[in-house]
Amino acid sequence: MPKRLYPKIRILIGAVVAIGPGKANLLEAIGRSGSISAAAREMGMSYRRAWLLVDGMNASFAEPLVETATGGNRGGGARLSAYGVEVLRRYRALEATAERAVAAELNEFARLLRKED
Repeated sequence: MPKRLYPKIRILIGAVVAIGPGKANLLEAIGRSGSISAAAREMGMSYRRAWLLVDGMNASFAEPLVETATGGNRGGGARLSAYGVEVLRRYRALEATAERAVAAELNEFARLLRKED
């Protein structure tokens, strides 16, 4: 039996991915850690890559999803804006809805895949 199948939802603006599974995971990691660099480490990516993804998401939406604070006595940090929390919530709901909607077709599709050893 193949591993569990699931759809991957990406929201595109032209050729640009405004949000997808990896970006949503990054937002969750930033929410947990309060830091882009800590989120990047958690996800096994460079800080630069994480920063570029955050910058791209912030540019894609009407309001920033991630707010940053520069260093100082307390150091820098990052957090999800209220708008970012709402975008992430709606994206995860969209994923769940899509998965339910295609579950029967995915089960049928699974029969066409090579069986794992």
